[in-house]
Amino acid sequence: MAEFALPKNSKIKPKGKVHKAASDAKSVKAFQVYRYDPDAGENPRYDTFEIDTENCGPMVLDALIKMKSEQDPSLTFRRSCREGICGSCSMNIDGKNGLACTTAIEDCKGKDVRITPLPHMDVIKDLVPDFTHFYAQYSSIQPWLKTVSPAPSGKERLQSPEERNKLDGLYECILCACCSTSCPSYWWNSDKFLGPAILLQAYRWLADSRDEYTGERLDELEDPFRLYRCHTIMNCANVCPKGLSPAKAIAETKKLLAERQI
Repeated sequence: MAEFALPKNSKIKPKGKVHKAASDAKSVKAFQVYRYDPDAGENPRYDTFEIDTENCGPMVLDALIKMKSEQDPSLTFRRSCREGICGSCSMNIDGKNGLACTTAIEDCKGKDVRITPLPHMDVIKDLVPDFTHFYAQYSSIQPWLKTVSPAPSGKERLQSPEERNKLDGLYECILCACCSTSCPSYWWNSDKFLGPAILLQAYRWLADSRDEYTGERLDELEDPFRLYRCHTIMNCANVCPKGLSPAKAIAETKKLLAERQI
């Protein structure tokens, strides 16, 4: 696994601030948290936050909220649902991409827990990566139902249960970018390679029986870089917090392209 790589702006100072737990803390866990403020004009650093786990919720996100609320209000990170649905709190925790809200503190076995932004993305501040390019790539695949035939009058476009089942393992993607930012091919070729998350989303529409633009969608994907930079090393499937397999979706897309050449 190679997803321990640092963000792009990674001239790290070896030591930062230390935020001590209360003197009466019974069970202390230390978190090494990546800090970077572009307005400060300083290199990134790691600050140490000591957290009393007996006076904290069970998840890494609970620890981060406690750090911000009680130790350093300038600590910056994204979060929203706290239920593994929105994907906002994706970050790298102890060398593996995941969601802070679904990663239990007790599952972080080391003496210290190191938390950084998602690898190989520009950092806006602290644990907040810049998703501008990622979302532009998502927009490029036109992620909505495209049809030629008119919709049935007063009715929905129907699918059989079997057709609907083909979307399982695809529609659940929450665009957290854990998979794409754990992929070395995406690190080196993100300007051209769409990456696991976007390619999974692309296949979601290729697999939808109601969509009538399969040929055009495949034309857009048939490119040495946009699709074929995937080498199936399976980092994407290993880190997906929803248990999906972008690698399988990419393989199915390649299969569709191969079949239409026959």
